[in-house]
Amino acid sequence: MVNRQSANRISHKSLLHSKWTKIPVLNKEKHFIVSELEFNEDQTIIRCVIQAVINRAEYEINWRSLKDPKQWLIGWR
Repeated sequence: MVNRQSANRISHKSLLHSKWTKIPVLNKEKHFIVSELEFNEDQTIIRCVIQAVINRAEYEINWRSLKDPKQWLIGWR
């Protein structure tokens, strides 16, 4: 039996202010909130900023990386 993790399902409409857990934890930054999204005229995400809860550090990321369950879990765990 193969244990496959499916990709995190992400809705553009609910991504802003969504909560995420980073795997693995780096610099004690484990929990994040999507703090900023920018869309182009076609409503495609062109910019995604996440904020660490512990120290409010902000990072610009490729929003598609949130789909990878080996890097991110939906919600805080």
